[in-house]
Amino acid sequence: MMNLTDEMNVNPLNAMQAIKGMLTEDEEIVFMNLLFSSSATIRAGNFGLSRREVEKQLKISGDDEKFDSFLKRVNQAVSRYFKVIFDEKKDQVIVMMRVSAKSARSTLSKESLAILLFMFYQQEVLQHEYTLFDQLLNALGHETTKANHRLNLNIDQLKKIGALEEYDTNSNEKAYVITAIGANMFSDSFLRRTVEFSQSNQLNKEEVLKFFKRYNLYQEGTEKIE
Repeated sequence: MMNLTDEMNVNPLNAMQAIKGMLTEDEEIVFMNLLFSSSATIRAGNFGLSRREVEKQLKISGDDEKFDSFLKRVNQAVSRYFKVIFDEKKDQVIVMMRVSAKSARSTLSKESLAILLFMFYQQEVLQHEYTLFDQLLNALGHETTKANHRLNLNIDQLKKIGALEEYDTNSNEKAYVITAIGANMFSDSFLRRTVEFSQSNQLNKEEVLKFFKRYNLYQEGTEKIE
């Protein structure tokens, strides 16, 4: 799993040395198991380990404080290279590797990135429950066979890495929801650069976080990505 950043990480394995001073031997083994199980190649759509399995391996079943402490200390130790997230909806713990946007091109096309950013904005900022396929088509393409095909190809690409899922609207309309992986794929620095580029000026971190951290800054009827 990827977390896009503006910085290039030269040697992620250096982070392993920092872990020894932050975690017990058992906790270190659990982190290694999380790294292995978070691989798209190994686990396909079932990324990471369940919270129950993590707690079982740590021998801390039902202890929220120790579980939260484990996640916090792992992230403190490897924050430059990795990000450990807890997907509350799926009850899964997942490790995401920080990579530069340039490096991520081999996994995500620019069309896939645009789709994910659009859904991130709708669901994480404007708090929409889901995004319709027709909304994606109207925003990012035209109603032609080719546009439909390209959109579906890029949606499939995002589904394979666990960034989005299909959503049941109880109708014939296709809809998608961004997952915890998708929502955490953009680092603060990446979002800041994205906003600065779209607005053609420099913004401070507080302004960027205010925009992206669940604030609806648009009135009804004016929701769009500039």
